[in-house]
Amino acid sequence: MKHTATNRKPDEPHAVILLDDDRDLLDATQQTLELAGFHVQAFTAATEALAALDERFNGVIVSDIRMPGLDGLQVFQRVQQIDTDIPVILITGHGDIPMAVKAIRDGVYDFITKPFAAERLAHSVRQAAERRQLVMENRALREAAHEAENGLPLIGQTPAMEWLRQTLRQIADTDVDVLVTGETGCGKEVVATLLHRWSRRAAKHFVALNCSALPESIIESELFGHEQGAVTGARKRRMGRIQHAHGGTLFLDEIESMPPAVQVQMLRVLEMREVTPLGANDVRPVDLRIVAAAKVDLGDPAQRGGFREDLYYRLNVVTLTIPPLRERRADIPMLFGYFTERAAARFGRTAPVVPASVHRYLRDHHWPGNVRELSHFAERFVLGLDRETQENVMGRSDDMLPLPERLERFEASVIREALENHDGDVRRTIEALGIPRKTFYDKLQRHGIVRSTFSKAD
Repeated sequence: MKHTATNRKPDEPHAVILLDDDRDLLDATQQTLELAGFHVQAFTAATEALAALDERFNGVIVSDIRMPGLDGLQVFQRVQQIDTDIPVILITGHGDIPMAVKAIRDGVYDFITKPFAAERLAHSVRQAAERRQLVMENRALREAAHEAENGLPLIGQTPAMEWLRQTLRQIADTDVDVLVTGETGCGKEVVATLLHRWSRRAAKHFVALNCSALPESIIESELFGHEQGAVTGARKRRMGRIQHAHGGTLFLDEIESMPPAVQVQMLRVLEMREVTPLGANDVRPVDLRIVAAAKVDLGDPAQRGGFREDLYYRLNVVTLTIPPLRERRADIPMLFGYFTERAAARFGRTAPVVPASVHRYLRDHHWPGNVRELSHFAERFVLGLDRETQENVMGRSDDMLPLPERLERFEASVIREALENHDGDVRRTIEALGIPRKTFYDKLQRHGIVRSTFSKAD
């Protein structure tokens, strides 16, 4: 059975595959790591350990280097063939410095010589596990773009979103009118659009009207249309939105803002499926589905205000409620992945690696603007405004951060400053920083810094 810890929860221990042909040392090292809080799967044979591994493994490999059959370096090479981003820590009792240097250069995460302090191993494994976790989270964000069916971000694996998708599938191909409720920015128009796309009406028009965006003097003509001369400035006949949606779907957003006089006429449209344009004497039948959206609870008289009770009950055949983003936080990384990929394609850039600080912000922010706010945040992130993301948006000053985070932030600021001073030129920047090229690119990835944003040539 493959050992795959793909969806590790924050409170779950990090996974470790431990490999040593010496059973006594294997048991002792396993105990050391388990006491340090890791979940350890121990093996004495390299072939068995490799058989338990695939690219979905969300953990660390710790292997002795001197073993019969496949040695530790060969195990590392096999792991590289499975996934180059799985951290491998090698342990040896021989203190072979040239071997250690070559192993690190080839990509081994760490090289520990026996005898070693328990904390030395635990610290190395913990850092490697956090790095692997970040890699896996970033992959999940990238894959999220492919989860959006029909290019629409009705993305999520929480029970509320699964129920919503299932319900949409069940009612999409019926003619039942639908009332969609939810806070501003939570995706009510997305739901309405999917109801249309998944129905037999998909070939006809999807007509959207925001009831709060038009003044009372215009909304009646917009909805019902008018005959020539029926209203001031009407030089010719005009078809209203209701008739334009014939055979398709009419989406009325923020319907709670609809003027009382228009509500009376809409009630007749809902009941009789007919419309009379302004200035006309004839009644015109319409075949359409109506999807209405409200950002307040129209069932609550205190929130309903001047909205007609009979119109509410006529609309309330099927009511779908979209939960705010803060109530489905598990969906935020997947949504963010979709929005970053979409923004990267729009701006012609490569989606940057998401640093740990942004992951924390995604997890901790209240998201009052819901999905719309998250989408705008993703656009700023892709545009390279990570200084705002990690400093201003995070709302945490340096003296409030733990020392490792302060050091990370300081290092990122030094790299950005060097890039700015040298217009993003890699050669001059790494010379100024005094670090190898590979280290420079590793640090860009870790801090989510996009070099091209500093380059005048680019």
